[in-house]
Amino acid sequence: MKIEVKREFDFVQYDVDMQDATLLEVLQKIKTEQDNSLAFSSGCRSSVCGSCAMRVNEKEVLACAYKVQEGDTIEPLRNMQVIRDLVVDMDKALQTNKRAQTWLQNYNKEVKLTQEDEKINALQSDCILCGACYSACPVYAVNEEFLGPFALTGVWKYLSDKREASPQEKIDTIQTNGVWDCTLCNECTLVCPQNISSKADIEKLRMKSSMAGYTDPNFAQSFGGGFGYDGSPSF
Repeated sequence: MKIEVKREFDFVQYDVDMQDATLLEVLQKIKTEQDNSLAFSSGCRSSVCGSCAMRVNEKEVLACAYKVQEGDTIEPLRNMQVIRDLVVDMDKALQTNKRAQTWLQNYNKEVKLTQEDEKINALQSDCILCGACYSACPVYAVNEEFLGPFALTGVWKYLSDKREASPQEKIDTIQTNGVWDCTLCNECTLVCPQNISSKADIEKLRMKSSMAGYTDPNFAQSFGGGFGYDGSPSF
């Protein structure tokens, strides 16, 4: 079985005699038996740590879960600096969580969560920070400051938490390079190994933003600034 792996500026072809194997298993065999200079990241091997995320045939996958096919083309994640071969620097992506303040800012200890409360954001809690959605997002091609899918999903997780005493602060944080910059293309949802829909979370954040008095700046610009803050025409 032949596959191609992106290395620096070119693709290198490898021929591996393996069937029904995961991409991680194939890469490990290549490194052990053919080319010990090949670099890639891995960790748990159980689709939990997210460290082996990469692109196969221009789609983000976890190498430990993807079953290799003849002719597959493997590349590093996009929108991040490549350290070497399939290893990327995740720091810039992870910094979006810090900028978006994805934590409980003002924790109300008096509020107790019920099982129903916990179910509201249980799925968002499953994010493994693999960076697949960050890589798949087309907005980064034009706006490197965009907070992005997993950071905005993290904001929704804590905004929907009843223990957050200052939800307005979270809403304020995501107005610039945030909820309104998303194109709602759904690429992030399609590649998420945890089946988290960041698109749906961003739509809910937009609704909360509108309820807090914010409007889509792109909508206002499309009318040449002809609508006031309250949505009424201004002449």
